[in-house]
Amino acid sequence: MKLSILDQSPKSIGNTSQEALEASLQLAQHGDELGYTRYWIAEHHDMNGLSCPAPDVMLGMIGSHTKRIRIGSGAVLIPHYKPYNIAERYNLLATLFPGRVDLGIGRAPGGSAEASIALSGNFLENVRQVPDDLDELKSFFEKTFPEENIYSHIDPTPIPDISPQIWLLGTSEKSGQLAVEKQLPYTFGHFMSEANGPEIVKRYKNNIKNDSILTSQSPIITVSVVCAETTEKAQELALSSQAWSVLSEKGYHGIPSVQEVKTYTFTNEEKETIAKQREAMIIGNPGEVKEQLEHLQELYQTDEFMIITITHDYKARQKSYELLAKEIL
Repeated sequence: MKLSILDQSPKSIGNTSQEALEASLQLAQHGDELGYTRYWIAEHHDMNGLSCPAPDVMLGMIGSHTKRIRIGSGAVLIPHYKPYNIAERYNLLATLFPGRVDLGIGRAPGGSAEASIALSGNFLENVRQVPDDLDELKSFFEKTFPEENIYSHIDPTPIPDISPQIWLLGTSEKSGQLAVEKQLPYTFGHFMSEANGPEIVKRYKNNIKNDSILTSQSPIITVSVVCAETTEKAQELALSSQAWSVLSEKGYHGIPSVQEVKTYTFTNEEKETIAKQREAMIIGNPGEVKEQLEHLQELYQTDEFMIITITHDYKARQKSYELLAKEIL
């Protein structure tokens, strides 16, 4: 089983965005040392508690402070950008860090409607253009524009020896179908989807069975995990993540501490929301987490899990990844 890291660069209450981004760098370095396969950082806009709007900017720093771990976006939200701009930026990263760059592509807005308009205008129209944008992006990397195409004589320089590997990220059957249509490796967000993930991934794998490159690359399944030395400690640490969405609506700008969660009086409806968050997570000591991941591995028939861990304490987050690596890698 391979393990990778998805980082949303969460800002904890009591910390600054600078400290959150520095913690992301430290997490990537830790993952590099522990043997994680990839480190991907997410893109969000105008969202309290999440500090990274530009994955490529962070990856430039992270790549220069790590040695072997693959680095990438989880994901670049393609409706906001022109494919040529994306290709330039990720070719630059792939030139700086040869053979280490992944380009995860997503279709979500990553923020409010107002933020989307400020970024790229008519977001819904841009989403409708995503299939064509993916074709264009692939053509820039592969130099496959027909001669008569206006883009056939331009390059997204610099051109690296090894191109970034494109991944399509999603949480629905539609995203799985699009990955098949465009013949792209697929990452399924188990941690944020209510869809039948194993069935979606199964259909994806069945429909790309004639493509030797894709069949050799297992779909990546992204799961939310909090691991600690004991079950009780893991459950306590996980409270911050579980209550975050509820408390953010109450004016809490960042990931709340365990103590803040414990002393807050939640309504019955809010308790139900928190319980639903808990059900979507894997929480426990190293042995328990490994057992639950092995169960998911059977369901998904995958070789790689991407782990997202959010705790108020950055050291506890690093420790969670460390314990998991020692148990599995």
